[in-house]
Amino acid sequence: MRNLKTAILLAAGGSMLAACGSGGVFNRDRPDEFAVQRQAPLVVPPDFTLSPPAPGAPRPAEGTAQEQALEALFGGPAPRSEVETSALDRAGAAAPGIRSQVGDPGTNTVAKGRVTRDIIAAPEGDGQAVQTLIPG
Repeated sequence: MRNLKTAILLAAGGSMLAACGSGGVFNRDRPDEFAVQRQAPLVVPPDFTLSPPAPGAPRPAEGTAQEQALEALFGGPAPRSEVETSALDRAGAAAPGIRSQVGDPGTNTVAKGRVTRDIIAAPEGDGQAVQTLIPG
C-alpha cells in the first residue's frame, strides 16, 4: 500500500514537472514587445494634392523607433560648454572619415619607440608592486 502511494505521488509530481516544459498548447509565437511603438494621431493634411507614401516607407514626421528612444533618453544634442569648445578647437578637427582610414592597410603609422612597446608588453596585474623610474 505504501509503495503504491509513493508510485502515485511520483507519477503525479513527474506529470506536473512535465507540464513546465516548453512544448504544448502555451508555446506560441508572441509579438516582440520591444518592436512596438506608438503611432502618431491621424491629422488631415492641409494640402490634399499630396502623393500617397510608398508602402513600407517610414513616416516622415516621426522618425525611427531608435531615434525616438535616443531623443527620450538623452533629449537631443546638448550645447557644448565654452571649455569643451575651446579644448576641441585647440586639439583640431579630425577628418570626417578618420575612423575608416585608420584601419586601412595603406595608412602610414608612426613608431612610438621603446616606451610604448614596454607599456604594451607589461604583464597584467593590479599595479600594487609597480615602481616608476624617472630618468634624469
